[in-house]
Amino acid sequence: MELKATVQVGKKGITPELIEEIRAQLKKRKIVKIKFLKNAERENFKDKVKEIASKVDAEIVEIRGFTFILRKK
Repeated sequence: MELKATVQVGKKGITPELIEEIRAQLKKRKIVKIKFLKNAERENFKDKVKEIASKVDAEIVEIRGFTFILRKK
């Protein structure tokens, strides 16, 4: 089954609203695919992925390009 990105990170970056949306989706689905858009700040991408994962208490399943998958712990 192909998982579609349901959360997108844009030019505002990692905001409290973004974190809440990811938490809500993890609660509902247990797994969420997140994509950093071209206009998002992509420097230190893997550090940002780790930051998001720790804030939502999830584990990183996969990172491909500027897209990653988180799973609820």
